[in-house]
Parts: sequence; C-alpha cells; structure tokens
Amino acid sequence: MEFPKAGNLGFPRIGLNRELKFALEGYWSGKHEEGHLLEVARQLRATHWGLQHAAGILNPPSNDFSFYDQVLDMAVTLGAIPKRFGHSGDSVSLSTYFAMARGAADAPAMEMTKWFDTNYHYVVPEFEPGMRYSLLSSKAVKEYEEARALGFETRPVLVGPVSFVLLGKPTHPEVKRADVLKAILPLYTTLLHQLKVAGTAWVQIDEPCLCLDLDEEAKQLYREAYKELRGEAGPKIMLATYFGELGDNLPLALELGVDGLHVDLVRAPQQWQSLVSRVPEHIILSLGLIDGRNIWRSNLGAAAELVRDAVVRFGPNRIEVAPSCSLLHSPVDLDAERVLDEEIRSWMSFAKQKLEEVSLLTRSMAASGEFAKALEANEKVLQSRRSSPRIHREEVELRLESVDSPMLSRRSSYTGRRGIQEQALGLPLLPTTTIGSFPQTAEVRKMRAAFRSGKLEAADYERFVEEETERCIRFQEKAGIDVLVHGEFERNDMVEYFGEQLEGFVFTDNGWVQGYGSRCVKPPVIFGDVFRIKPMTVRWSTFAQSLTKSLVKGMLTGPVTILQWSFVRDDQSRSQTCRQIALAIRDEVRDLETAGIKVIQIDEPAIREGLPLRRSDWPVYLAWSVDAFRLASSGVDDATQIHTHMCYSEFNDIMDAIIRMDADVISIECSRSRMELLDAFHEKRYPNEIGPGIYDIHSPRVPSEGEMRSLLEKALAVISPRQLWINPDCGLKTRGWKEVGEALAAMVHTAKRARASVVAG
Repeated sequence: MEFPKAGNLGFPRIGLNRELKFALEGYWSGKHEEGHLLEVARQLRATHWGLQHAAGILNPPSNDFSFYDQVLDMAVTLGAIPKRFGHSGDSVSLSTYFAMARGAADAPAMEMTKWFDTNYHYVVPEFEPGMRYSLLSSKAVKEYEEARALGFETRPVLVGPVSFVLLGKPTHPEVKRADVLKAILPLYTTLLHQLKVAGTAWVQIDEPCLCLDLDEEAKQLYREAYKELRGEAGPKIMLATYFGELGDNLPLALELGVDGLHVDLVRAPQQWQSLVSRVPEHIILSLGLIDGRNIWRSNLGAAAELVRDAVVRFGPNRIEVAPSCSLLHSPVDLDAERVLDEEIRSWMSFAKQKLEEVSLLTRSMAASGEFAKALEANEKVLQSRRSSPRIHREEVELRLESVDSPMLSRRSSYTGRRGIQEQALGLPLLPTTTIGSFPQTAEVRKMRAAFRSGKLEAADYERFVEEETERCIRFQEKAGIDVLVHGEFERNDMVEYFGEQLEGFVFTDNGWVQGYGSRCVKPPVIFGDVFRIKPMTVRWSTFAQSLTKSLVKGMLTGPVTILQWSFVRDDQSRSQTCRQIALAIRDEVRDLETAGIKVIQIDEPAIREGLPLRRSDWPVYLAWSVDAFRLASSGVDDATQIHTHMCYSEFNDIMDAIIRMDADVISIECSRSRMELLDAFHEKRYPNEIGPGIYDIHSPRVPSEGEMRSLLEKALAVISPRQLWINPDCGLKTRGWKEVGEALAAMVHTAKRARASVVAG
C-alpha cells in the first residue's frame, strides 16, 4: 500500500546541548578559531539529518542551518550588504557576516525584528540606493552536496524572493521594492539552476508573507517573481506558507505555477475546505498537521481523519504530511528531559517526537494494527490531560468572574497623575534609567547553578545576590543614573523567573529554543490555571531600595509577554490564560507599592509580537491584550509611576492600543532604526512619557557620546523634553561590566548636556 510522504520544513539549529551557542560565543570571544566553529556546525548538520531520516523523513531539509539567522543568510547570498560594512570582493567572510548581525567598531548592526508573531528575531535586510546585488554565497548548494555525501537526499530551503523583499527595508525613498525584486530574481534563477545541476529534485521556497494582508502591488510582485522562476528548468518548487491562513491569497498562490504547496492546518484548519475544491491536478499538497510552535502531543485521531480525506481526494502520491512550520521554534528532544514531572511529560512532544508523529500519520491508512495501537495510546494521553485535576482551579475561575471595568483603569487620567508623580518622585528633566537587568557574569551563573543543584546553601546564595545587588546600585549611583534598578541577579530569565513562582507552570531542563544568534531561551510551559501563591519580587526590590536614597524601580514581566514567551496550554483561549496571569501580576504590583516602591516597570515587549497576521483579527487581540496589561497595572495610587518596555516592534499600526495601555512611561528600542520608530509616537501625539533607547545593547560595540547625542537630538525634534526619558534599548544582561560602564557614562553625560541645553534654551 502506498503512503503519503513524511516531510519537514526545518529543524532546530542549536543542538541538543546548545552546541552551536557555545561554539559561536567561543568564536566571538576569541577562545576558538574559525575552524572549530565550522566543525561544530558540520557535526550538527550531520546529526540532524540523521535524526530526521531515522524518524521517517526521507528528504529532510538542508540550508535550514544558520550561524545566526536565515534571512541574514539570504541577504549575504544575494549581496545585500550595506556599504558601512566595507565588503569588497566575492566571498563574504564570517567577520563581515557577524558584523552585519552584531555590529562592528565603526558600523552599527542591522536592525532585528520579530519573525511574524514568534519570539524569534530576524535580521532586517537593508536595500540601499545603488546596491549591487550578486550571488556571493553557494551555501545552499554546498550544504545539499554535504548531505548527499553523507547519504541523505535533502530538499534545500530558501527564503522566498518576495518575502525577502517585503520583510526588508529600503533605506531611501528612491529605492523601490519592485526594483529590488527585479535585481535579485536573476540571482534566484541562477541559484536554482546550480541546485539542479548538483542533483536537487525539489527545493522549498518559504513565502510566509502569503499569509499576510497583501495589496495589489505585493500580489503583482508574486506574479512577476514566479513567472520568472518558472521559466528556468530548475528543481521542482514546494512553496511553503505558515503561521496563518492563505485566505484571499489562495487563488494567488495557486496561480504561481509551483509544483507543491505547504499550508498550515494547525493555525488555520479552516483553509482545508477552500483547498480541496481549488487545487490544480499537478500540485502536491504538504499538510501542516503537527504543531511546529508548541510542545503538546497532537490529536492523532483528528489529524488522521484529514489525512484519509486528503488521500481519498488526491491520492497518496500528491499528499505530504508535515509540521505546520519549521521546527526551529520547538525544543530538540523530549528524551533529554530527565526530571520533568512524568504525567505532564506524557502530554508533550518536542521536535524529534513531532517528526515521529508526522511519520506515524503517513501510515494511518495501513490495514495493520500499528496505527490503531498508536491511536489508542494517543487518546489515552489526551484523555489524561483533559481530566487531570491539576489543570483547572475553581478559585481562579471565580476570581476571573469578579473582574469588572473599574479594575481596568487607573483612578485618574495620565494628565491628572502627572503632576502628582512629579511632586512625589522629584525627578529632573530628561531623567535617565536603564531597562532592568545588568550583566549576568559567569560568576553569577555559576552561583545560581550551584544553588539550584543543591551545592550551595540558600543563605550563602542570598548573601552573594545581596553583594551583587549592592555592587549594581553603587555602580549606577557612580554613573549618575536617576532611577535605578536592582540588576536582577536572582533571575535566570525574565519569564522563567516568574513562572517558577506561579502555579500552573512547569519547566524543562533542556527545552531550549533559539531567539536570535546564540541567544537561546527555555520557555516555561503553562499547563493549567495560573495564580500567585506569595510575593515574587518584593524581597529584592525592597532590599535594593534600602541601599540608596535614589528611586529603585520594581521590575516585572507583563502578562502578555509571559503568555507569548511560554509554551501555552491549548485547551482554552489564550485570552483566558492571559487574564489569569494579569491577576497574578496585579497582586505583585500592589505588594510592591505597599512595600514602598514608587516606580514599577511591567515589561510588555511581546504585545506587538502577538498581533495576528491578518488585520481583521487585530481588534479582538488588541482588546484583550491591552485589557490584560491594564488589569495588571491599574490597582495602584496615582503617585505610583507605571513604566512598560517594548522592543523590536513596528508601532505605527497599533498606536491607539499603546495609548490605551495608559502606562505613565514607555521605553522602546530605537537606536538601530535611528529613531524612526518615534515617528508613530509623534504623528499620534503620544500623550504620556517615552524613553527611546539611545544605546543598542544587542551589539558588543560601545556607541560614542556623539552617536548618542545625535539620536537624542532626533528624539527631541519630535518629542517634548517634558515627555522624554533617556535609557538603553533593552536590558544589559548579555553585556560586560566594562562596556556597560563606558556606555552608561556616555549616556548620562549626553543627558546632562541635553538637560542644560534645554533649560538654557
């Protein structure tokens, strides 16, 4: 009996034990040579191809590996290298590649922003006037040949030309996306020809922008692009879409003349019925039936019914079963979890297990009892989860029912609060602060690990954290910062730290996923109703405040960000889970205020990230996400100043929602975009206070005082001095003390000069 094919769109790059992370950081620090990094990468690729093949994926993806980011790889491949990086010649060195991502002494890094509605960051391509595009990298071909030499026939993955252009950024009005596309299409056709010559039968071209709202100009870009790509005798094309529904773009996708189409039937199961009546006879369908972005076992019974329907309608040779998207967003292997709660562990599936589920689904129509046994076991697990008393708590449900409109608003408007806060806080014009965390040194991580493993007594660990906190306070006092932070040395992660103290969460030992480059996060797992048992941050905030006469901010992570940066239960709406978290944070905010903390920051970098791909879905999401923030932040007196922080977001389209959040102060990432993000705040006449970052902390380079002054002048040109705060882009956790000291000294000096200039003017 013929079965559908088992497919995959991409595999995690970092390695089971984060081998890529450590190799990258060793190379960047000078500890290891380039050859070591290349060898680690080669071993990871071989291991991952072998793992996928063993799971039943006959043609695993290649060229899905990256040292930093797949969009950056495509920019390098096409020669889209900004002039400031000084590239000349044909090949692109690793030093140039990493300078584009991380910055260099005389060249700021390229922007990063979120990859659609995920927590993964991609490097934004820049399209400069006069940029000469050329095929500078044969990475896709080399990795295909590398796999073939190992006995694996792969399907190379390319970021699609139209998504590449739409996700990039023209740096001047004279640069048109249509012209960029016209310039790079010949390079794509050449690359496809090279892959064909190398022996590639199929290539996967990722066009996730097909799941966005597209205007007629963008649709025409697709028509022109694929008309040219079809004209070459290249490999067959599997067009991959994910993270949402094709919707009104389905006719467009089907007219592009590709040989295969992947659709996300986890995020958008409703599009199956639209597909079945429209798909041309020649197209192979890849069905994204296993969730590539979450860690729960799939409902194999429901998925198998759809596979059967597809096979009956189209035949097994035209059907491929796959995860909904690349498994880049999943941890590698559940088998590596040694101490995870056994019951909850039985409900989970990581990348390796997801591929086993894919392979199992391809055999779901077999007459043997193999699938029947698997289906029975799967249903038993699902029923165990549905009926577990650990999932639902009546007291949480009752408290949610008690939430009313007054709980979603501060007692006075911002206009009324401002004067009260000015008198209570006594801050200068253009006050300075930081976003929260300070350098987490190897010593801090070592002591935390020793404490968590039981090798260090609690009293000794607390004494160490107290010493680090006091060091941080004195450091900020010396630098002249106006509103201090305690440094967060007791925290492993801005979400995990809170999840560990809330009911309804569980944690993995090795559930790492890539955020960007070497940055890996281990998302908490929300498996049940969320509630707070006791204060979570009061101890360290009040200790820090006791050390200084300056104001110390209480530092919290907001409900939407905790939700968005966790693996979330899928048995109730995300809005319901978010409201549960908001009530827990509300309790913490009120306890901080009662303890004497006058400034409280509730970070919400993920509100924009969580925005649905389609505008028609925005109003509902923005309503409940903003209400969650207001529920968390509105239970305090007018004199208490509420801050929030957002990073790497395009705010233009959601400014009304940001205004409705009604935070007294919002800090945002702005340095990489050269203050462009402030345009939205200026155009909307943002009424509250704002701190646009003037120091890019995601790069190891220390910006000069002149650079900071230039950025601040741009901010002052559009924002009133009475509204403006001065701060870095984000937390300083990943930086070193020396560079932080130099950067903050320059930042404070810049602020003082600007303050004097404004007062004198």
